[in-house]
Amino acid sequence: MLKVAVIGAGRIGQIHAGNIAAHPQCQLVKVTDVYAPAATALAEKLGAQVATLDEILGDASIDLVAICSATDTHADLIEAAARAKKAIFCEKPVDLSLERVRRCLATVREHNVPLMVGFNRRFDPSMAQLRESLRAGEIGATEIVTISSRDPGAPSPEYVKTSGGLFRDMTIHDFDMARWLLDEEPVSVFASAAALVDEKIGAAGDVDTAVVTLTCASGKMAVITNSRRASYGYDQRIEVHGSEGMLAVVNHPETSLVKSVATGVIAQKPMHFFLQRYGDAYRNELAAFIDQLSKGTAIAPGGEDGLQALLLADAALESLKTGKPVAPGAL
Repeated sequence: MLKVAVIGAGRIGQIHAGNIAAHPQCQLVKVTDVYAPAATALAEKLGAQVATLDEILGDASIDLVAICSATDTHADLIEAAARAKKAIFCEKPVDLSLERVRRCLATVREHNVPLMVGFNRRFDPSMAQLRESLRAGEIGATEIVTISSRDPGAPSPEYVKTSGGLFRDMTIHDFDMARWLLDEEPVSVFASAAALVDEKIGAAGDVDTAVVTLTCASGKMAVITNSRRASYGYDQRIEVHGSEGMLAVVNHPETSLVKSVATGVIAQKPMHFFLQRYGDAYRNELAAFIDQLSKGTAIAPGGEDGLQALLLADAALESLKTGKPVAPGAL
């Protein structure tokens, strides 16, 4: 039985804490948050104790910490947990700075502790089956990966200012999926983007609508389209075209009800947002991490995956500034 502590009791912390408490091989023992009422409410709900960060790191009985706090705390907390010899799960990204991520991962390697970075979409049943089908050669050689990822609504300009921007905050999930499905590192990134959804996002120095093209040395490509607006719900689709066919993951509707009448056929809208769409993925993500820890196998997605996704995000930003393709390996 793994004893687990959760750092951060906000929206995503509540999801992870609930999954940890429900997992048969885990015991949620401690919760901490800079906002004490949030930690208290979550701990009381799940039968855990409220603790300080120092109490968690100093407790030798705690095997695993789940870092679900604000992005700008992730790298410091990963390093502190590594020094305390804890297994670490951390929500993406490790940090918004490539230099800081590299220093952080060096500390993790120095202390030889397992680290999983929260790219939960790899563990969505549909996405996982897509990857398995590709590796089994069901459509021959992969040629083009097309990813559509559109949120139902834009975040506040205040959030945008601290998020790291569209590419580091939102597209970073798609960069990870592209790498995972291409099974090859992109060598060129070209981005076009604009603020079409909310002019305040543009005023804050960010974009809300983007198209990014990734090209690999073999010639394989991925095209990612993002928008902070989808009036019909949370739009999450992937299509992979290969030499012998195509595989696709379509949107998950709120229900499977379809009405067919003389005037037309009407299906339900996609699920509203990520907490609904990726509920299974979050549970499977935890289960995979526990399985990897118990077997002593390589952790995936790990810290290097977090670094590579951030490299693509920064390359997209540089491409947007220069209007030219950028080699992520040069950053």
